[in-house]
Amino acid sequence: MSQPHPPSPKAPSPRPLSLPKSLAQDLCVCLRFWSRLPVPVLPWEDDPHAMPDFARACRMLPLAGAVIGAAGALVLWAGARLGLPAQVAAGLALAALVYATGAFHEDGLADCADGLGGGATRQRKLEIMKDSRIGAFGGAALVLSLGLRWAALAALLASHGAGAAALAMIGVAAFSRVAGLVPAVALEPARAEGAAQAAGKPEGAAAWTAFALACLLPALLLAPVFGARPLAFALAGGFLAAAAMTAMARKQIGGQTGDVAGAAQQLAEIAFLVALTAAPTL
Repeated sequence: MSQPHPPSPKAPSPRPLSLPKSLAQDLCVCLRFWSRLPVPVLPWEDDPHAMPDFARACRMLPLAGAVIGAAGALVLWAGARLGLPAQVAAGLALAALVYATGAFHEDGLADCADGLGGGATRQRKLEIMKDSRIGAFGGAALVLSLGLRWAALAALLASHGAGAAALAMIGVAAFSRVAGLVPAVALEPARAEGAAQAAGKPEGAAAWTAFALACLLPALLLAPVFGARPLAFALAGGFLAAAAMTAMARKQIGGQTGDVAGAAQQLAEIAFLVALTAAPTL
């Protein structure tokens, strides 16, 4: 009889990352997932392009959102400094932001509008949302989203100046991307497969950190410029808009998808910016 082979030694478990390395990795993961910005591969990353683990990585989403928003803010500030009209500078800044994200959230908004607006049954709504083609509801939603944000940024630029409007772009980018997680926290995935199912649910300390930073960063950037009360209205309006999208998804499709998260982000961004434009009257 042949002698049994001795058991193979177990591979050593990977050493846990230090907190600075872990935070840096989560920031890079968020930037890769939510934008097209060039992000270096860190030496300790095993699979830099894997689906993010939202249970942990979401804690750095506010900072990633701020970095993404800075791309549009820089264009807005430069356009204003060059003497461009407010509408032109705001339009160019919005174009830069859409390019930096690859229209990631706009795509979700359009798919959600088509599915929830055009489907008669839950299954049909989900089928339409998965279809890459854009219908009348999706087209209208995109026009309204871009138009409202364009008008709000131009109004902020005209009323508060280039610096304040640029800070608003950074602050709302940090806030709204976390507001887009509200459906993922409150609802289960509507499909058994898909990005929402694969990404998992943000939870625990990481989720609380993300929501805390999503309020703290805009407060630090915008309260000195717009005041505490207008900022509170902007934050409340943004969260209410995301909550409304969450309630609509629960009622119509019984859960959340990546498109629902994109739509929640867009609605939160619109509500936040529109509230800031009312700052002189609050």
